[in-house]
Amino acid sequence: GFDLGVGPGVYDIHSPRVPGTEEIETSLAAALKAVPAERLWVNPDCGLKTRHTEEVVASLRNLVAAAQALR
Repeated sequence: GFDLGVGPGVYDIHSPRVPGTEEIETSLAAALKAVPAERLWVNPDCGLKTRHTEEVVASLRNLVAAAQALR
């Protein structure tokens, strides 16, 4: 019953751990069970400013790769 876009955080950006592509794909696949693909926005959790550039870039690369794999 979602009329608007939904952007669940697919990993916790406050953690220094870089999530793997497969982990993000699993989170997105779970979200797709409840939200139509055309209404699903792929987002990290909040807090990008709390991480170092290297962590953010690596995490976002994996996030983009996971989204591309599921498309």
